Amino acid sequence: MALLTVEHLTMKFGGLVAVNDFDLALEKNEIVGLIGPNGAGKTTVFNMIAGYYTPTEGAIRYQGSSIAGQKANRITKAGIARTFQNIRLFSELSVIENVMIGYHCRIRSTFLGATLRFPLYRREEKMMVEGAMQLLKEVGLEDVAREMSTSLPYGKQRRLEIARALATGPQLLLLDEPAAGMNPNETQDLLQLILKLRKDFDLTVFLIEHDMKFVMEICERLKVLDYGTTIAEGTPHEIQNNPRVIEAYLGEVQRA
Repeated sequence: MALLTVEHLTMKFGGLVAVNDFDLALEKNEIVGLIGPNGAGKTTVFNMIAGYYTPTEGAIRYQGSSIAGQKANRITKAGIARTFQNIRLFSELSVIENVMIGYHCRIRSTFLGATLRFPLYRREEKMMVEGAMQLLKEVGLEDVAREMSTSLPYGKQRRLEIARALATGPQLLLLDEPAAGMNPNETQDLLQLILKLRKDFDLTVFLIEHDMKFVMEICERLKVLDYGTTIAEGTPHEIQNNPRVIEAYLGEVQRA
């Protein structure tokens, strides 16, 4: 059984069809990419899977259970975490505090228990601090744990966002343009980090990315969207040589 199955997924905004009849099956431990020109509907697909949008039509099943239309916090708790195209860190919090935020979907303490610092909360707080430090070590940020998150350079902020997503305990990690804004060295380091995290955390990874070199090197399969419709899917080699994909990308300048 596939970890995630998406069938006939459609998202309409009034008269606009942003995504039309999208299908997907993710097997455990795969790294699969979703690519396409700007405005193709890629982030809309992510938003439906992650619970930010309720699909107009179609089914989403995670580990065999329907999650279409569920709230984002419930989907996160079930084991699906995501990062965003535009980095969303808590600017007023430190690096380690940002990661600790991710653990809150996994703790049992109530607001009252946290306020009065009941024994359960103190134990869970200790777990969060230790776990956050371990995750920061995994992404190479343990030496800046106490710094403010916004003081980090861009590439490290991306790593921090991934660490926070990992704190939720996911089996499926959705990465929305993780290499955006990175230089070639940072991109290559990120590629190696994702491969390492996939192995260390037994993850399945579904990513959106415009950096074709990055996508072709890291992904085992690709799906291509254009105007909300799937126009191709296959291995990176097959996608590179697909006439419809070439036409969609070459036409991006004219549509802009």
